[in-house]
Amino acid sequence: MRLELRVGLMMWRPSLLLLLLLLRRGVQGKPSPDAGPHGQGRVHQAAPLSEAPHDDAHGNFQYDHEAFLGREVAKEFDQLSPEESRARLGRIVDRMDRAGDGDGWVSLAELRAWIAHTQQRHIRDSVSAAWNTYDTDRDGRVGWEELRNATYGHYEPGEEFHDVEDAETYKKMMARDERRFRVADQDGDSMATREELTAFLHPEEFPHMRDIVIAETLEDLDKNKDGYVQVEEYIADLYSAEPGEEEPAWVRTEREQFRDFRDLNKDGRLDGSEVGHWVLPPAQDQPLVEANHLLHESDTDKDGRLSKAEILSNWNMFVGSQATNYGEDLTRHHDEL
Repeated sequence: MRLELRVGLMMWRPSLLLLLLLLRRGVQGKPSPDAGPHGQGRVHQAAPLSEAPHDDAHGNFQYDHEAFLGREVAKEFDQLSPEESRARLGRIVDRMDRAGDGDGWVSLAELRAWIAHTQQRHIRDSVSAAWNTYDTDRDGRVGWEELRNATYGHYEPGEEFHDVEDAETYKKMMARDERRFRVADQDGDSMATREELTAFLHPEEFPHMRDIVIAETLEDLDKNKDGYVQVEEYIADLYSAEPGEEEPAWVRTEREQFRDFRDLNKDGRLDGSEVGHWVLPPAQDQPLVEANHLLHESDTDKDGRLSKAEILSNWNMFVGSQATNYGEDLTRHHDEL
């Protein structure tokens, strides 16, 4: 039978799919297979942990608070007393240790993992909001068939897209989605956990999905199918000229960007490695930098790890007088923690 919405993942950027699936019951028809983000929308830049200045020397720990708690949670921390703040920080410390080796200490790796976890809360929340759309049998996992049917509609075998004019296009889209699903499904059981579904929807956030991000970008831009992105293919993704129209200055600037910064080996085209450098540029490990900073400032006995007492004695750097109702966050059960 035909459902109201069938939409594939034309691009690796996940927001379009999430929005469409959340709205699927109120939407008639399906978007054009040619729809998708352009230009800088392809580039994944890691957001800073905080927009606040890192100004510990003057007693301003706002950057540390937002890095450790996440921005939205840090805003709520203003509402609690120092006593409640310390108590809740203690529970966070216990959670960090449980998520690691449970040895009673917080290591650098555990602290980094916590900071990364808080910074990705918005991603996990978006997946949670759409979870029931995918997990149709309510078994706590999402199979490829569930995801396929929720995205494209249910068809009997051999009848896929028999009722649409551009059936071959949609078959290719579905095959592309299945390929991404298989890469996200790390244990190969054809069932996605929350972590694996998150990797499917947000592949740019997961190192093991890097190759699929590059492959999908190449497929989108490489119109002549020679395995490379030529400069005209790069420009065509950004700008479509009208007959007789002079090329704008910003397009000429993009040509220079391609020549000077995208085409690293100066052969006039982008290969897979160069595409990866463009859309997933190397970035500093911000959670690790912040974790090292917090450890250095709090490790009073200099043993390279933090006790609960050491963290609580320096609580104002981690949470200060800003505290929040961590009840909901602490009782959430995320697969990644």
